[in-house]
Amino acid sequence: QVQLVESGGGLVQAGGSLRLSCISSTPTFSDYSVGWFRQAPGKEREFVAAIRWNADNTFYADSVRGRFTVSRDYAKNTVYLQMNSLKPEDTAVYTCAAGGGPLLLPGGYDYWGQGTQVTVSS
Repeated sequence: QVQLVESGGGLVQAGGSLRLSCISSTPTFSDYSVGWFRQAPGKEREFVAAIRWNADNTFYADSVRGRFTVSRDYAKNTVYLQMNSLKPEDTAVYTCAAGGGPLLLPGGYDYWGQGTQVTVSS
């Protein structure tokens, strides 16, 4: 069992930045690829970004590419999502997940956090 806890969400003005963290106390967390998904009210969950277990590749949705960066710190057992140039349409609950893939699909993940709210005001 891999437990995941997100933090770093909040309220920010358009154009601002936030850094989300996905932290696990499970030692095997480093063996998993990690993805970020988001869900806005009334919308389906959508893929945002992912990083492979060995960090040799990252993946981004077209809507966030160039603005968001996913990275991981093995020493801290943490995956980050740095979000810059935020837009009101980025408002959603952001959730991290760990699994073996396929990384762009929710079905590729076995473990999920509870999510953190990101609200971008115009």
